[in-house]
Amino acid sequence: WLKSVTSIMFQKLPPTMYVNFFAVILSVPIGLIFGTFAALKKNKWEDQVISVGVMLIISIPSYVYCFILQYILCYKLGWFPLIVSSSTNYFTWEVFRTYLPAILCLSLGTIAGLTRYTRAELTEVLTSDFMLLARAKGLTRGQATVRHAFRNAMVPIFPMIIGEFIGILGGSLIVENFFAIPGVGKMYLQSIN
Repeated sequence: WLKSVTSIMFQKLPPTMYVNFFAVILSVPIGLIFGTFAALKKNKWEDQVISVGVMLIISIPSYVYCFILQYILCYKLGWFPLIVSSSTNYFTWEVFRTYLPAILCLSLGTIAGLTRYTRAELTEVLTSDFMLLARAKGLTRGQATVRHAFRNAMVPIFPMIIGEFIGILGGSLIVENFFAIPGVGKMYLQSIN
């Protein structure tokens, strides 16, 4: 009845990687899009709404999102089951649908962080001298933004994306326990107890 630690870890790792992989795939483009939109609409009402939303999401702990999402999406609306599927075939729509509230919960903090960071970096790049030069050479604002601003703004943003993935792995401990995902996070909390 004794099992090696490695075999138990590899048995519990797929659900954890599944949730984290889709959380990163969902949150990176959405965070970059919101951050870019907020930077392009700087000091307008769209930027203010996005900034307030980002501050609210960052200031609320992830277990509160878990409760709210599970209550609204799973219990009140009935769009998703309360507990994830125990199937080991992760490449079906039904399994993905059961994991979706957990993926959304993990994605919210990353979307907010990337939005805030992208907005700050892109705002700084858009007001730099080389952007003024690009506009003076005859490029439209959109051309200058795509050709020059994104490239320069992505230099500090790309390492942050890698850091966000590591942060999601830490946050999944709580989310896995909340949504009864049979992953490493639940095993980790059981081992502490």
